[in-house]
Amino acid sequence: MNNEQSGNNDQTSQANMTLTNRQGHPISDNQNIRTIGNRGPSTLENYHYIEKISHFDRERIPERVVHARGAGAHGYFEAYGTVGDEPVSTYTRAKLFQEKGKRTPVFVRFSTVIHGTYSPETLRDPRGFATKFYTEDGNWDLVGNNLKIFFIRDPLKFPDMVHAFKPDPVTNLQNPEKMFDFVSNSPEATHMITFLFSPWGIPANYRQMQGSGVNTYKWVNQTGDAVLVKYHWEPLKQGMKNLKQSEAEAIQGKNISHATQDLYEAIARGDYPEWELCVQILSDDEHPELDFDPLDPTKLWDHEKFPFRKVGKMVLDRNPENYFAEVEQAAFGTGVLVDGLDFSDDKLLQGRTFSYSDTQRYRVGTNYLQLPINAPKSPVATNQRDGQMTIMVDKAPDQNPHVNYEPSSLGGLQEAAPSGKEHQPMYNDRLVREKISRPNDFGQAGDTYRKFEDWERDELIANLVDALKICKPVIQANMISYFEQADPDYGRRVSEGLAQAKVEQAHLGSVAAKAGAELAEDAGQRTDGY
Repeated sequence: MNNEQSGNNDQTSQANMTLTNRQGHPISDNQNIRTIGNRGPSTLENYHYIEKISHFDRERIPERVVHARGAGAHGYFEAYGTVGDEPVSTYTRAKLFQEKGKRTPVFVRFSTVIHGTYSPETLRDPRGFATKFYTEDGNWDLVGNNLKIFFIRDPLKFPDMVHAFKPDPVTNLQNPEKMFDFVSNSPEATHMITFLFSPWGIPANYRQMQGSGVNTYKWVNQTGDAVLVKYHWEPLKQGMKNLKQSEAEAIQGKNISHATQDLYEAIARGDYPEWELCVQILSDDEHPELDFDPLDPTKLWDHEKFPFRKVGKMVLDRNPENYFAEVEQAAFGTGVLVDGLDFSDDKLLQGRTFSYSDTQRYRVGTNYLQLPINAPKSPVATNQRDGQMTIMVDKAPDQNPHVNYEPSSLGGLQEAAPSGKEHQPMYNDRLVREKISRPNDFGQAGDTYRKFEDWERDELIANLVDALKICKPVIQANMISYFEQADPDYGRRVSEGLAQAKVEQAHLGSVAAKAGAELAEDAGQRTDGY
């Protein structure tokens, strides 16, 4: 073959491997949505993102694509009327926070993220912590996880991330090499991996874990001024507990639903779990004094510099009467905010805000908000009509039933009076596809590693080595490089652990790699047919 033919073959091979969308358009940037400046906000004409996430939202029927395995309970949120030592009205006009002792009904759904409906609750996985507040101004959904950060910062990467973490599409077997293949090409995930493979990756149960809104939101006061906020649920009387891998495996051998059972039975016996809602507050600007962007969901806001301020507590005191009707059909969305709460320019938050509600319309149905578990307890009057499984007409008592539009002079619905000055952020930047300018992918991962106790670091290294030892050398090398950049000791220990695992594998051969399938074959007792 001559050089010209070789070159043509290389070009053909490269063309055959080019990523496209379903319209056949080549995708030159699959890492960044288009935003106004590299901090955001995003724009609605992100065609590639919307097509990609819309398809992703419809990948499963009827199980959730993520957060399929869950448990839930009812309760109430009681406001303190303050944020730390200040009146809460200084920062937000949201009514549920204003009055000390005011109670708002809530429903909380806890979950694992990646695994299916009947998967063990001991698997290493982030835990969902989603709270629906039934406020006098309608519903507020605070959707979060037990960990305070996330794997990615751009929503365009979310379907790829979940595909990499889900079972192999051919074998349907969980394969950590797929996950680490994605992570080893996504340096921003290093911090989350550090938490996930430590004991924080397996909370002891749902009652004894913390929660976080993960993304950055805004609070808006009466005059329309805004601050950046992060939300955190901190367990009160029940405390926090995490599991070592060996402890999780022992529990899994006896009960794959231990966390669901623990929550249900605790509430049934009157041992009601409680959490305190805390917020961190920053001024609404770019904060150039920080070495990271405060909108970056892969980062923590240092609680020593930006303290947790208490705003209220939540008590869960009533179990569901029907699991499917309440826990399974409960539908949450990051875009479900009430007056006084607002979005930040966090790209991941803005991407999730489209995706979550789109998923619910597909998974539960067009009228999912008419189901009792999802319906607001405040009056509902819309001009939306019909669709599958319509239960009622969302109209006001005195509304002319013939008028399902606005504006109207014939007895139709009217716009509400403003409750305060609207928050109006200003933007002046180019529309770009760019990563944020202060990614600092490894700094906080190193901080977290150094803050772990010795036993937590030992567990982290052991868990990482156990998962990475089956991965290809290029994946191992990339991950070791990330860990070294986070902290030299971190990278060294993982590298040495993998080297030792390789030696042990060479000596033990296939015995060391025996998994459940081989063990079952060896351990099974022979029997005659009948």
